[in-house]
Amino acid sequence: MIRKLLAISILAVSALGVQAQSWVRGADISWVTEMENDGEKFYNADGVETDLFKLMSDIGMNTIRLRVWVNPENAYGKWCDIDDLVVKAKRANALGLKVLVSIHYSDFFADPSRQTKPAAWSDYSVAQLKQAVADHTTAVLTALKNEGIEPAWVQIGNETTNGMLWDEGYLWSGTESEKWQNYVGFSNAGYDAAKAVFPNIICIIHKDQAEKDNNWWFQSFTNYGGKMDMIGLSYYPDTTTDYATTSTQTCAYAKTLNSTYNVPVMFVELGVPAYQPELGDRVVSDFYTKAKSTTGVAGILYWEPEVYDWKPSYYTTVGWSAYTKGAFNSSGQPTAILDAFTDDYVYTSVNKVEADDFASGDVKTYNLMGQRVGDDAQGIVIECCGNAVRKVLRK
Repeated sequence: MIRKLLAISILAVSALGVQAQSWVRGADISWVTEMENDGEKFYNADGVETDLFKLMSDIGMNTIRLRVWVNPENAYGKWCDIDDLVVKAKRANALGLKVLVSIHYSDFFADPSRQTKPAAWSDYSVAQLKQAVADHTTAVLTALKNEGIEPAWVQIGNETTNGMLWDEGYLWSGTESEKWQNYVGFSNAGYDAAKAVFPNIICIIHKDQAEKDNNWWFQSFTNYGGKMDMIGLSYYPDTTTDYATTSTQTCAYAKTLNSTYNVPVMFVELGVPAYQPELGDRVVSDFYTKAKSTTGVAGILYWEPEVYDWKPSYYTTVGWSAYTKGAFNSSGQPTAILDAFTDDYVYTSVNKVEADDFASGDVKTYNLMGQRVGDDAQGIVIECCGNAVRKVLRK
């Protein structure tokens, strides 16, 4: 794991303190138990075999995102059902990591290209589907509650850009009002059920393509009475284009969503090509730095960093290739792609200050909470001289 301690301009030291306390940095590692069952192992930068949850924590992450399907045994296998979710959530909870539950109301992945109803729900009416969503949400969260685990967030569906529980909840056929009413009815059933189990849980509505203006979608969602406490977005930047410009625009869109709907925004999925770690480091770090300074953005979670050349056995059955946007190498170690998630990392692509800026004048020193400390303070500190600000490691 490469760590970088370089100088950078920041907006305000006090703002850094707030971010240090509240910023969500994490990963979705839902494949972990299946990978372990296949004999996959994980190692730290020194080549020491390490539990993946601990490795995420050691990197600096504070949150683990976990998906759950309804009856994956119908095709995929036992993984990512409620029992498997509980096993993984217990491991995260034991290390003090917060848990985000992503409920796919399907027996397999739910995303913009597929929102297939669980096989057991295939003949349900709209009213029965609403009840099934409520019952499943209750079952998922109650299973965690029974183990003393209170997730901080729950997604009511995964990337529901085109609705959920097709065809009844598909947004782009039939009359607009009927489809939005059905989808919002399903979504609100999950929202209400989640609040009944955990009144303080944050319910997320999740959409893909964060790099696009999604205001129109959330306008329709709220116009039809949709409930949400947070907006979740997926961002998979195109690393072959001007990613810096795109990341700036993506953060601007997120800021607008926050101000328009008065809820925080979180990038619950982020991914770049695993086979280009140096480029990935630049892309992720650029975006991470901008997102962290954007009003209303709550955090970022990387989508399955632990994967390199492994794939589920079911992928062979359906003719799929391995996932290519992990952040580990072939030796089972995290790459520089995850550097931005460390708590002592500073990226320097823009606004870098020079040492000469500190050659004269009064240098004031602060800790990472924005509190003034003595000039002889050791470790990672913030130095300020006039308008120049830098983060340094003192030994």
